[in-house]
Amino acid sequence: MTRYTLPAIVLHWLMALLIIWAFTLGLRMVDMPGLTPDKLKYFSWHKWLGVTVLGLACVRLLWRVFHPAPAYPASMPRWQQKAANGLHAFLYLLIFIVPLSGYFYSLADGVPVVYLGVIPLPVLMEKNAVWKPILKELHDTLTTVLLVVFCLHVLAALKHHFIDKDGIFKRMWL
Repeated sequence: MTRYTLPAIVLHWLMALLIIWAFTLGLRMVDMPGLTPDKLKYFSWHKWLGVTVLGLACVRLLWRVFHPAPAYPASMPRWQQKAANGLHAFLYLLIFIVPLSGYFYSLADGVPVVYLGVIPLPVLMEKNAVWKPILKELHDTLTTVLLVVFCLHVLAALKHHFIDKDGIFKRMWL
């Protein structure tokens, strides 16, 4: 197999777009002064995107368990293969941990998450003034780490496409 399966490709690009949208929305909403209706709307959308990404990450991980990634080209050095595997594992971890940290931050702030304004998610912790700043900092830091790792992933894909010309990028292209 030289390409990922169509469901894997669709999940990859859909999640990439949702993560970029959530990040952009997160930057926009935290810079808005006061507690306005627009800011509250953006916070809700941001949370809904996070829950969606988390759900899709579960589907994607399950899909990946039963549909392994295509083999790397023989021309790709072993150290690059190990680095790619490590980066992918770290990305998967962050795609789970970032939304979860936001979810727990919201709960520590005393604000339950209601997906799409209709489905209340379980309240797994009560409002907690001690944990709130810790979870906020954790969510912010992990989001920054996700952005850096995301950029490394994109740069590596572009390097493989334009410099190495080894077909790695085309494995995940529609």
